[in-house]
Amino acid sequence: MSTNSARAVEILERLVAFNTVSHRSNLELIHYVRDYLGSHGISSTIIPDASGQKANIFATIGDPAQAGYVLSGHTDVVPVEGQEWQRDPFKLTREGGRLYGRGTTDMKGFVACALAMAPALKTAGLRTPIHLAFSYDEEVGCLGVHGLVDHLNKAVARPRAVFVGEPTAMRVVDSHKGSCGMLTKVTGFAAHSSRVDLGTNAIFAAATIIEELHRCADQLASEPEPGSRFVVPYSSVSVGVINGGTARNTVAGDCSFQWDIRATRLGLTEEVQDRIAAFVDSSVLPGMRARYKDARVDTSVAYDVPPLVAAPGSEAEALAKRFAGTNETMVVDYGSEAGIFQKAGMATVLCGPGQDSEAHITDEWIAVEQIDRCMRFLEALADHARAG
Repeated sequence: MSTNSARAVEILERLVAFNTVSHRSNLELIHYVRDYLGSHGISSTIIPDASGQKANIFATIGDPAQAGYVLSGHTDVVPVEGQEWQRDPFKLTREGGRLYGRGTTDMKGFVACALAMAPALKTAGLRTPIHLAFSYDEEVGCLGVHGLVDHLNKAVARPRAVFVGEPTAMRVVDSHKGSCGMLTKVTGFAAHSSRVDLGTNAIFAAATIIEELHRCADQLASEPEPGSRFVVPYSSVSVGVINGGTARNTVAGDCSFQWDIRATRLGLTEEVQDRIAAFVDSSVLPGMRARYKDARVDTSVAYDVPPLVAAPGSEAEALAKRFAGTNETMVVDYGSEAGIFQKAGMATVLCGPGQDSEAHITDEWIAVEQIDRCMRFLEALADHARAG
């Protein structure tokens, strides 16, 4: 293990010890990162959320007026409740060639590697700057990264490339689907089920909308994209949660359901949303309002993560392939913050240590070998940035 890798493991031990499950504050970790960078003469900017209980952190090493490279990672992790861990999830445990702990793979391992490189970057005399951009609430819809993107657009020259360190086993990922979470609330009128003529059944109306979503899903599935590299070679629609009504003998006055769009291309999410809105206006609300004039169907977006679309020949792809020592790119099925950076006009790829099959699981782990590979990638990036 190199000196840089050993430093990364030490930092990872500190990061894992911060319980940054998404429903909790991440400020202790953010302040640790601020203080660590400050101890090496690197200033940083904390970008809080509206509550002040969570924050992003952003730092630039080099001249911010020059177009540079972004190392992007998220600081939150998924819960451990309901999992039977054999080790303390918030204490790094080394066994053989593995490092166990929540977030080791997704994705504190990459954050630790980036921080381990920071002292060398500070003294390297970089001609091209390198930015560190660490976010909150990625796991619940990529909520925090929008503040980072806004800050990037205002504070520094537009980056030449963004490297998002999601777990890819240090392979270069140029595509993933978008992920849009939707919530539809249907408001009818409750009545005793012996007098259904007095009520407006919100569950029936919701079921009608869900049937249309099912038709939409079937249509998308019947039109797989030629040459698609995704395991599921088409965009998809799914309904995941339904809640409604108060009792078996009561006409349901309310019903809500959560649904999901996984888009392979830009614009598809809006097409599905428009189709459902038109269907509600033409085929659901008129019948409901004929019985109850104040009936409503309200649909909102919980989160909207755009797809990462392949951009062959982009600087992000070309450099990542060179630093990772590969000529190939691949796709992943999960979403990430990468599509948000790309939508903002920044060339972006995923490339980070660990594998997605090791993330979110009981006794999450990352291979020490992956830390080594990530450090070699970052060392190659530093050499490139030093040369300009």
